[in-house]
Amino acid sequence: PLQFSPSQRTPFLTGARLPLLHCIHRMFASQTEGELKVTQILKEKFPRATAIKVTDISGGCGAMYEIKIESEEFKEKRTVQQHQMVNQALKEEIKGMHGLRIFTSVPKC
Repeated sequence: PLQFSPSQRTPFLTGARLPLLHCIHRMFASQTEGELKVTQILKEKFPRATAIKVTDISGGCGAMYEIKIESEEFKEKRTVQQHQMVNQALKEEIKGMHGLRIFTSVPKC
């Protein structure tokens, strides 16, 4: 909750509001260093990808990512095989992650 310091009439935020501020900051911030690195690796490993989106869902600390990638390379492969391809491409980076969400697809046209 918003509270006022007794010595001054300016509000300060308690811990419960800090994550909200961080989320708002992340909405307007550019990609994190980790997001850029993972995106670059995926672009190199999947040159035919038509869409790659990497999002740090750990609040910016780089511990957990969500990856959405659309590529012809996934054509005629089961979802588990597609995810294995992404895991293989990022095997070194995954060692330093807490978790990873992967969403893969094949272009419609």
